[in-house]
Amino acid sequence: MLQGVLARLDDAGNHVPRFTAPRCLLERQAVGGCDACHATCPHDAISLGMLGSSIQIDPDLCTGCGLCVQVCPSGALEYNLEPALQSVRDQQDPAQRAAPDASLTCARSGAGGPSLPCLGRVTPALLSAAGAWGAPLALIHGDCAACPVGAPDVPERLARVLDTAQDLRAPTGKPAQVTIRPATADDARRSLTVSRRGAFGALFRAGKQHLAQSIPESPLPFVDWSVPEDRTPQEWTWRARSLKPTPPDDAAIPWPAPLVDDTCIDCPVCANVCPTDAITRDLQPDGGVHLLLNLSACTGCMACLHSCPPQAIHAQTHWRPAAFSAPLLLRESDSVM
Repeated sequence: MLQGVLARLDDAGNHVPRFTAPRCLLERQAVGGCDACHATCPHDAISLGMLGSSIQIDPDLCTGCGLCVQVCPSGALEYNLEPALQSVRDQQDPAQRAAPDASLTCARSGAGGPSLPCLGRVTPALLSAAGAWGAPLALIHGDCAACPVGAPDVPERLARVLDTAQDLRAPTGKPAQVTIRPATADDARRSLTVSRRGAFGALFRAGKQHLAQSIPESPLPFVDWSVPEDRTPQEWTWRARSLKPTPPDDAAIPWPAPLVDDTCIDCPVCANVCPTDAITRDLQPDGGVHLLLNLSACTGCMACLHSCPPQAIHAQTHWRPAAFSAPLLLRESDSVM
């Protein structure tokens, strides 16, 4: 029994991101597909499958930098966000840290405090949540140009991630207090008091990092596609959760999502290609159909727009807060194709 427990704990250190095939635009056969992960991987660890219908990740080449997760438009690739979120949350308490701000550092930066294998794993949801919690956060990187884990342009990528997070924070009136900077000699003195739960997870991690300098990883379980809530990636779940303080009723929340016009022919293509089932077709007893959008589950990938046969879909970039409270009726029809 103990061996089984230790084996599961050891597996928690797996650096390869989870791949959820039903969320992949290639698997969904969306028009135009997607090669964002393949194009961005600095180590050629991701290849496109036969006829470009899926992806494969070579675990021997993958360094766990997370850059593929950062660019995936549909959440098909992801790491568990919760350990990093919990770390930032814990650091709100000055008694939990030895610096005036919370921090996430590159594991090779030489800085103390909680670290990630690469700051390429930082996403807009993480920075938006830090803003909601009012936690000043420093993203401290090392010499990215010489790093074998990530890519030379990680700081520039982080700046774009922060821009996305700040756009999301704007309707709340509470911007995220995030700085991106290289490590200094003083950063070596940063430390973190780890909670008992975090300490237990880190205790069994493979590697030689000091307990207080690592964020315990845990593998995400496979998505249970029979549970609609599980189809939404953590990234977009936390983006919605981080909209605190609640924006005013007339605020415009940046959240690209589709609208349907009257040229729609009521075919099922948009629902079929949607990688999170944010678009659903509700068949009515009278033979009609309601086309519904769960805005919170929409990742803005626009597979529906690019795949729509009559080009009846266009993107709306901003929405009122009320649009997130219930499914939106995109179209009501009295016939089914």
